This record gives sequence, structure tokens and C-alpha cells, in this order.
Amino acid sequence: MKLISQITFSALMVLMLFSCKHEPTAQDKLGKATREDKNGWIYIHLSGSPNTIGFQHGYLVAKEIDTLIKVMQYYLPSNGSGYKWDFYRNAAKRFLWPKLEQEYKDEIKGIAEGLQAKGFKYDTLDLTALNANIELSQYYVPTLMNKIKPHSGDNRAPGNCSAFIATGSFTKDHKIVIGHNNWTDYIEGERWNVIADIKPDKGNQLLMDCAPGFIHSGDDFVVSKSGIVITETTITQFIGFDTTKAPEFMRARKAAQYSKTIDDVIKIMTTDNNGGYANDWLIGDINTNEVAKLELGLKNFWVWRSKDTAYVGSNFASDPKLIKEETTFNVNNITSSPNARKLRLDKLVYGDYKGKLDVNNGMTIEGDTYDQLDGKIALNRCVIDGHVEEDPLGCKEWNEPPFFPMGAVQGKVTTSDMASKMQLWAHMGHPGGADFLAAPFLKKHPEYVKTQGKYLRDMKAYPWTKFSVPN
Repeated sequence: MKLISQITFSALMVLMLFSCKHEPTAQDKLGKATREDKNGWIYIHLSGSPNTIGFQHGYLVAKEIDTLIKVMQYYLPSNGSGYKWDFYRNAAKRFLWPKLEQEYKDEIKGIAEGLQAKGFKYDTLDLTALNANIELSQYYVPTLMNKIKPHSGDNRAPGNCSAFIATGSFTKDHKIVIGHNNWTDYIEGERWNVIADIKPDKGNQLLMDCAPGFIHSGDDFVVSKSGIVITETTITQFIGFDTTKAPEFMRARKAAQYSKTIDDVIKIMTTDNNGGYANDWLIGDINTNEVAKLELGLKNFWVWRSKDTAYVGSNFASDPKLIKEETTFNVNNITSSPNARKLRLDKLVYGDYKGKLDVNNGMTIEGDTYDQLDGKIALNRCVIDGHVEEDPLGCKEWNEPPFFPMGAVQGKVTTSDMASKMQLWAHMGHPGGADFLAAPFLKKHPEYVKTQGKYLRDMKAYPWTKFSVPN
């Protein structure tokens, strides 16, 4: 009888130990994750497993993710597509989520869990749709529109960003200098203000800008611990999308996280390519100081690379075959925004600053407001630091009407030496220093009150700020 009692007592103790097993709390999952608000940016440090990184992101930036999703729910239906948020969630469920690799599913699930821990009721489909909002709204939707009525979806692909990468005799120290500014609608671009330092259990540590809730950069400015630096500009007036292939946002994150060479980036981006967010990718390897341009459409891609060159991007394509087969872009229309900005970038990168390019000149270039066509300082669609809201012509090549509130919303620059220390300079707001003030704009242009008034906010120009990954 005594032996039976001892066995029963031991069994009870084991049962109690299992029943009292410690469930990870929010604080446990946060670990050493941090957030710091600085000069318009939200700097976050994330580390651990995919799910842990996601939870930290969702928890630390919960309020901003919630607001950005609400902006998308409000804005996407009125921004040319007519489709509501459920349409984007359903697309995420049908052909995006099944194509995601498990670690990125886990990270997105973690973001949702972090949001839920803060009281927000979003799920993995909301976060997948958010990450893929560009490729869905501006590539998938136009493809559907063209099936219903030919050419009705043309000119929907974005004309976002002005960028350059240079090396060799083009730079002051003969190493890499890379710069980028993000063009997008101010209603969302003013909120594209996260600098993420991500240290995953597997792959490269990353320092990148991104929008709240993104697992990728989105406008694509990334510094990798492996020595790879990446940026891009979109191929304007692109047509094409393949729902059976891998989402662009996942391939972009994977390329940044796992590439050790330029060849790795090219292989990852071109494998299982869905054509979403078709870009000219500017890639550098600080270990060799070689740079490359990967022009990636859906059917076509081309690569240029050298240790003594510079590549610029302002939404123009260069490969004649890709231009002919996959775009409606007119390379001869010099007054279009992409071509006008290319003129100015060529003048600066191949002319004025050749042999002198450094981080300071990179900042100057990304904030440049000189109209090369008219030969004067201006705020319009034709300058590197774009101001379409000041342009009476808008941007016809993107179906944007006169005085449409979009343009450059922030900028980033880094160099080989800085990237080796995991550092970059970033500027929130127009890199040229001009403020966008929502109330005066809407008073002057009441035509945008209905579609943008609820969430359009001031976009102040903050100073250039240096971000460094802690040792």
C-alpha cells in the first residue's frame, strides 16, 4: 500500500510539473528587441527565429501597422481598382500564401501574433496582402482589367524611385556608393518610416528601410552583413503577372537574407518569378566592389555588371526586347518623368560628380530638384526629388492626374565602408528639404478630399540621420 502511494504521489508531481509548464509571455518573445523613434523614423532591432522576429515586429510597431492597413482598406478601392480589402485577402489566400516558404509564413504569423497581443485583430492574410499590396494592386489587378477590356489596365505599374550605384573611377575612394529615394503616394509614403535591423537565426543580418508590417524592404534599400547592398527602381508602364509563381516580396527578402554574391541575388530573384513589382535591381558586393544592374520583367531579364561603372535608375527600362514585349513605355518621350530624371541623373553621376561620388554627394543627388529639361530649379515630376503634387500635368505615364499628391517621400545612402559596419544614412520626408502640408494642399485641391482626406497627413522633411547596427 505504501509503494502504491509513493507511485501515485510521483505521478501527481509529474502531472503538476507538466501542467505548470511556462508559456512564453510577450516579454519572453520580445527578448532584446528594441524600438527607438528618431527624426521621423522608427528604428527597430529584431532577432531570433522567424516567428520570434515577426512577433517582435508586430508588437513593437503595432499601432503603425494597424494604421497602414486601415489606410490600405480606405485607399485601395478608390485608387483605380475598385476592389475592397477582402479581394486582396482572398488573393493572398488563393495564390500568395501557398507559395510562401515556411520561414516567411512563420514570420508573418508572428507579426499577426504580435498585433493580437496588442489587441489588434489581424491575421496572416491581412499581413500577406499588406506585404504584397504593390504587386496585387498594380500588377495583378491591371492584368485582370486587361482580360476584361484590353488596355484598360495599362499604365498602372508604378513609376517609383530615383537611384544610383557607382564604383571604380566613378567614386571618390573607388569603392561602392549607393543611393535611393522612394517615390510613392504621400498617403502611404509618409508612413514608410521603419529602419529594421534584423538578425535572423539563419542567413544574413540585414539593415533596411521598410513600411510597418513588411518582411521585405518594399522600396528596397538593404545592407546585408554578407557585404551585399541592394536597391531598385520600378520599370514603368510594365504589363504582366503570373499567379502561379512566387511573390516578389518573398523573393526580395530571401535574396537579401541569403545572398553572399551578386550571382546569388540574380538567381533568387529570377527563380519562380511572378513578374510582380518588375524592377531594375541595382546590386553591389562590397567584398569585390563590383556592381550590377538586373533588369527583371516577367518574360525577360538582362544583367549588366562591372567593377568600374555607374548605373542609374528612374523607372526606365534599357533592354529593347523587354521594353517592346512587356511595357508600353515610350523611350523617345523626353518629357516623361522617367526620361527627364534620367537626363538629370546622367548629368550628375556621369558628369558633375564623376570621380567625386561619396556619401555627401549621394545625399545631394537624392535631394536634387533641378529640372534638366527647363534648366532651372523646380518642384515637379521631372526632378529627382519628385513633387507631382506641384505639377499641373501630373504623370500621364502612371495615370496620375494633375497635382496628384505623390513624389519622393524619403531617401537613403550608404558606401562600401559604411556597409561593412552595417550603417546607412536615411532621410524621412523630401530629401531636398521641402515639407508637404496636407491641410493647405487639400484646400487648394479639394478634388482629393474624398479619396485621401481621411488619412493624408503632413510629411515633414527631417534631417539626414545615421543608423548603425550595435556591435
